Order: sequence, then C-alpha cells, then structure tokens
Amino acid sequence: MENKTQKLENILKKLNIDGLFLTDMYNLRYFTGFTGTTGAALVTKEKKYFFSDFRYKKQATEQVTKMGFEFVESRTLVASAGEFMKKLGLKNVGFEDNNVSFALYQTIKENFSSELTPVGNELILQRMKKSEKEIEIIKKAIEISDIAFTEVLGIIKEGVSEKEIAAHLEYTQRKLGASDRSFDTIVASGLRSAMPHGVASDKKIQKDEFITMDFGAYYDGYVSDITRTVYYGQNITNRHREVYNTVLAGQLLGIKTIKAGMYTDEVDKAVRDFFESKNLGEYFGHGLGHGIGLEIHELPYLSKSHHLELEENMIVTVEPGLYFDGFGGARIEDDVVVTKNGCEVLNKSQKELIVIE
Repeated sequence: MENKTQKLENILKKLNIDGLFLTDMYNLRYFTGFTGTTGAALVTKEKKYFFSDFRYKKQATEQVTKMGFEFVESRTLVASAGEFMKKLGLKNVGFEDNNVSFALYQTIKENFSSELTPVGNELILQRMKKSEKEIEIIKKAIEISDIAFTEVLGIIKEGVSEKEIAAHLEYTQRKLGASDRSFDTIVASGLRSAMPHGVASDKKIQKDEFITMDFGAYYDGYVSDITRTVYYGQNITNRHREVYNTVLAGQLLGIKTIKAGMYTDEVDKAVRDFFESKNLGEYFGHGLGHGIGLEIHELPYLSKSHHLELEENMIVTVEPGLYFDGFGGARIEDDVVVTKNGCEVLNKSQKELIVIE
C-alpha cells in the first residue's frame, strides 16, 4: 500500500496539483484495489476517497480500505467527487485525459469547480515496474496459456476451423483458472497467416500451411500474451522453414538485446536492422513488442516511435513477425521480465518449428 500511495503522492507533487480524480478501471484496480465495475476515486495530499453505489458497498469498503481509501456511497459519482473538492477547497485537480470520453469530460466540467489538469501518461508510467506479487500473478497467467498451447496441438487436423481452435484455447485457459481471455483470440492459417491480427474465422485448416495462434488469459486481473506459429502437413517447403527460422532468429535477438538501461526503440531497431540485412524489413510492419500488466497493451512499447528506458521488473512482449501476401506469415511471441543484465523469458512453450503431420 505504501508504495502505491507514494506513487500517487509523486504525481500530485510533480504536476503541482491539489487532487487527482480517477475513473479508469485499470487505474482504479491498481491504486485502490477495487475489482468491481463502477467506481471513482479522489486523491488529495491529506486523504483518499473512493465513490461507488450501494451494490459495491461491502466489496468496495473491504478492498479500498486496505489501500488507505475511505468509501463514500453515492449514485452520482462525479457530482459527489465535485462536492468533496469544493468542501476541501481543491483549486487544481488532475484527470485522466487519455481515458476520458468527451461525454464524461463534459460531466466533469459541469460538476467540478476546480481547475482541471490533464495527467497524460503519469499514471501508467507509475504502473510499468511490476512488484514481485504482480510478477508471480503474471507468471501464473503465462503458465495457463503455455498449457493451453500444448493441449491445442492435439486437436489440429484437416477440417477443424480456426474458431474451433480458438474456442479450445479459451476453454482450456478457463478450465485452468483464467477469468477470461485477455483479447480476441487470433488464429490465422494458410494465406490468412499474413494478417497480423487475423482473428479466428470459419476457415477450415488445410494441409501444408502455417497456423499462427496469438492468445492470452486474464488471471487475478493480470494478463498473458503468447504467439506460436506451427506448420500442418507433410510437405513443408524450404521457404516455410526459412521464414520461420528467420523470425525465430529475430525473436531471440530481441530477447538477447533487452536489459535494464536499454531504450525501447533501440531494442526494436536491433531486430528491425536484422530483418533489413535480409532484405525483409518491409515485411515486418509492426512494433517489436509492448508492456503487459493489468492491460494487454500498456507502456513501455518496443517500437521505433517510443523512447523509454527499460528498468528492472518491467514486463514486455517480444513478438517479431514476417508477413507475405499470397503466401502466409509467422510470428513468435514471449513475455519477458527485464533484469539488470538481461531478461527472463517467462514462457516455456517450444519455439523450434513444430510440424504437425
């Protein structure tokens, strides 16, 4: 609790504001401990308040009190927060401009007499470094996905649809304790494997094609994210092997490059330069990876457009891919935790090309 309280105090001090108003559910879970779906919080230099309605009175009181918040029952959360701000004489209050809809912003303006200050990425920046407890939870989510990948290999055969494969992955994760999938499961086979975000379709698996599976689980509020590409059939071509092994070499290079003190765009560049040296740069069109935690995509991003220093206990994905229209594509993804001298790969699933005959 003390660490997260200090993080909130750091934001108040850095932005020189009297209060901070939170409505984003991920930030609420992280900073207040609340796991429900309706709530808002007001943080001041002296006290912290959590607002929710009667449905969550018992749950919220138990959860947020542990994090130093006082529960306030209300059916009009924004209005109630505004009344508290006025009573406390708060002159300047920060709000989550990156997460607030225009309609909510209008409601906030109507109910707050305090001047509003956008907080930008300050909250998510405070969430980037994971605690040991967070890392253990994420490891469990990853373990669930690893097992699901191993089990799904047994159902892959000609005539099975991509949606059936996705359903099996999601069911297995649920059976192992996941609360939900962490995003829409991607299963893209054959020519569709050239689509980086080819969400599972009705297409049937055919012989002699790549099958890319990108999926993850929610466990105790935190996510996993894994991608594996396999080949189905007995007549694998040299081109399929070459594409896969080149992606694997790029992925291993990315993992080798990561360590505390490196910058996110530097890691991305190392892999991008490797593909360029093979005259394949144009076929790698997305960033190398992204942070995971409470959200499936969060800072830091391993991308040429982001420049953030990696620090110990950040968790990022490493997921290069090569995609060729009219042929197919391959992507390999692991979740890794940054360490002082490198990183620890958290996924245990095999990365050498699996050929299912």
